[in-house]
Amino acid sequence: MSRRLARELAFKTLFQVDMGKNDPELALKLMLDSDSDEELSPSEKNYVTEVVMGCLKEKAYIDNCIKRYLKKWHIERLSGVDRNLLRLAVYEIKFKEDIPPVVSINEAIELVKVYQGEESASFINGILDNISKEKSGLT
Repeated sequence: MSRRLARELAFKTLFQVDMGKNDPELALKLMLDSDSDEELSPSEKNYVTEVVMGCLKEKAYIDNCIKRYLKKWHIERLSGVDRNLLRLAVYEIKFKEDIPPVVSINEAIELVKVYQGEESASFINGILDNISKEKSGLT
């Protein structure tokens, strides 16, 4: 399985916790144990667990990063897909030194195209690009 599919499982878990108010540990266990044609490697399982739990732990910080670039909009009004893909990508940009920000941005764009569409892809790209520049000291 690839990192992209592991990232997608992390997104789906975050979505379940956010939208379904599911218990994070249970949602994570069910996602990782789900019947799949492909097995996750131990490192991919660790990645999914780390980013899900990290996103939840740092949710207030991550949401504040996102809110800085929402013009006349509230994070609660974003679609569940947009909100949780943004959270996942911002977590990677801010906390995962081993993942280049451009990879996090591109992966979020590809996933949002699948789950939400092209319009959301431009929106996600704009916000994540600003957050990435902020991290690099370019804004």
